[in-house]
Amino acid sequence: MVRLFPEADREVDLPASVKEMVDALDARWPGMRDRICDSRPAIRRHMNVFVDGKRARLDAKLLPGAEVVILTAVSGG
Repeated sequence: MVRLFPEADREVDLPASVKEMVDALDARWPGMRDRICDSRPAIRRHMNVFVDGKRARLDAKLLPGAEVVILTAVSGG
């Protein structure tokens, strides 16, 4: 297993929309936005962003205390 951002914290407090959260993460760890979003911008097909257990898009608002999970899709056989 290779960690792309080994110095990245596992939890951070970032109140905003999902897009603003991704921008803030990229400011802390450059290159993270390009791993999560494509050039449209939209969340990449192989990435999944969940806010409080529900799949979310970039325009989703984050309420205080919301839990956001970013996962890469896994496939294989």
